[in-house]
Amino acid sequence: MKNNLKTTRRSALKLAAASAALPLVHIRTAGAAGKLSIGFWDHWVPGCNDVMQKHVNAWAEKNKVEVTADFITSSGGKLALTPAAETQAKAGHDIMTLVNWDAVNYAEHLEPVDDLVGKLTTQHGSPTATAAYLGKSKGHWIGVPSSSGTQTKPACARIEWFKKQGLDLQAMYPIKDETNALQDAWTWENFLKYAEAAQKDNLTFSLGLGGGQTNSDATDLHGAIFASFGAGLVDANGKSLLKSDGTMACLEYMKKLLKFYPADAVSFDDASNNRALISGKSALIFNPPSAWAVAKRDNIAVASDCWTFPAPKGPKGRYVPTQTFFWSTYNFSKNKTAAKELLEHLMQRPLIEERDIASSGYDLPPYAKLTDFKIWEEVGPPVGTVYNYPIRAAAGQIPSLTASEAPPEVAVQIYNRGIHNQMLARLRDGQTIPQVIAWTQDELDGFTR
Repeated sequence: MKNNLKTTRRSALKLAAASAALPLVHIRTAGAAGKLSIGFWDHWVPGCNDVMQKHVNAWAEKNKVEVTADFITSSGGKLALTPAAETQAKAGHDIMTLVNWDAVNYAEHLEPVDDLVGKLTTQHGSPTATAAYLGKSKGHWIGVPSSSGTQTKPACARIEWFKKQGLDLQAMYPIKDETNALQDAWTWENFLKYAEAAQKDNLTFSLGLGGGQTNSDATDLHGAIFASFGAGLVDANGKSLLKSDGTMACLEYMKKLLKFYPADAVSFDDASNNRALISGKSALIFNPPSAWAVAKRDNIAVASDCWTFPAPKGPKGRYVPTQTFFWSTYNFSKNKTAAKELLEHLMQRPLIEERDIASSGYDLPPYAKLTDFKIWEEVGPPVGTVYNYPIRAAAGQIPSLTASEAPPEVAVQIYNRGIHNQMLARLRDGQTIPQVIAWTQDELDGFTR
């Protein structure tokens, strides 16, 4: 079955991505031993790249290795396009940042890192289940679960606006691990009335419908909404779920919610909702704390009025979007030993915590023993604003990974193409549910031919 899933269409998509990426990235071949290049994600939170560069420089100086660090933006899909270009060229960075499904997508080009992940597991506890699902291929780790960028995407909303609507966000999700009646009432059905009120106040909730990896925020959110209704696209055996009761119920619900999306939702990328919140034009987004962190710098009045808290609950539970970042070494790298040594250095607890403090708690280290940093309860304004950003047991949150109900070889294509977003864009444009399902089935058939 796996051989059949590596389709001509998929290969064509990867080749197209590679050709699109080549003008955007500087491809270099690592030279002699003593040189190393790494492609980092360009962090959204101001100042984080500087701390990462400091950690790299310290290791490079101590080990007499010349390290080139490139910080590659995820805007416009550049971070996703870079490994597509490098794996086609068999040249590029020695270490590359891969997000979510990318490790599976490029598994044949990646060096196993079981030894390194084993060391980190001994130090930090087991990686999250999501990290293990995404970071392994054929029983081997092919990426080091990274603290830099790994995130959840809960709600971040304006405290005072919601108080005017009769909902105290800080009372619903306080700075303690607890459950209460307000949380029980925080459902997707009740979410509709707040979305409508925000639209009437010209503070439309900034929910996007942009395509593919340029709007992963929307892809991750919609996967969580689908999961909360028990909906899916393809099951683990490759069978379509499009006509299941859960999928039909989700689409019926989304017909109502889509009325309150921004008019330009289909043109959203991952920066659009950030800009809307920071500018004071939105009352709610689903995002890690980067938008709030930038607001601290650019619009302190907005930042001081923000509270981060879990997504609403659906009929099947409260699912929270997640995104896991990996650092992987290509199997064509000329300096694999130095690459692994640098990664081990970067994943030491003191350095992870220093970078997490710099990111104002944005980064979520995906290991069992690294969930106790004080930053989440202490950072502000307001103090404790991101306390509920990590997934906490008492809140009944379930991690969501969009399309993960499907076999990984199919799921990566669903995710990268933003199929959920495209379905909902068609639904908002007036297509009927049967028409949307027919279009989606044709897409899914293309992934498995």
